[in-house]
Amino acid sequence: MASLIFLSTFCQRGIRPVLLCHTHLSRGLVAYQKNRDIEAFHLAAGRIHTTSAHCISNSRAASKHWTGERVLSIVLLGMAPAAYLCPSPLLDYSLAAALTLHGHWGIGQVLTDYVHGDAKVKLAKAGVLLLSTATFFGLCYFNYHDVGLCKAVTMLWQI
Repeated sequence: MASLIFLSTFCQRGIRPVLLCHTHLSRGLVAYQKNRDIEAFHLAAGRIHTTSAHCISNSRAASKHWTGERVLSIVLLGMAPAAYLCPSPLLDYSLAAALTLHGHWGIGQVLTDYVHGDAKVKLAKAGVLLLSTATFFGLCYFNYHDVGLCKAVTMLWQI
């Protein structure tokens, strides 16, 4: 059976809020009826709320965030060979910032998927921010007081 879309707020709020924020997906369930003379099967629907009500105002920011994540991933692909071929302090600190931001966004997405409840989400986001900050400052400390990320990876590959 096909999935149905309830458009109960269609007339009240217009098309855009319904399709983006108040879409209620329902999965078809076949329920056997006791009275076989009238109808053998009937469709029962379970409602699933997909998104929150503030998604329209954040849709442009979410799109830019998604684009930023993809651009950073592509930049990291280019930074890896550049770090090996021509190591420099500028590239060390750029790698520290890019790797930290990439990890911060990635862990943030995992938390979005698996952590539920307001208090738990706030605590998890604070923990990720603390971890990302410590990672960035740790990598900067390593770049300043030791050989740097580029030379460290080169030395690791030479083992």
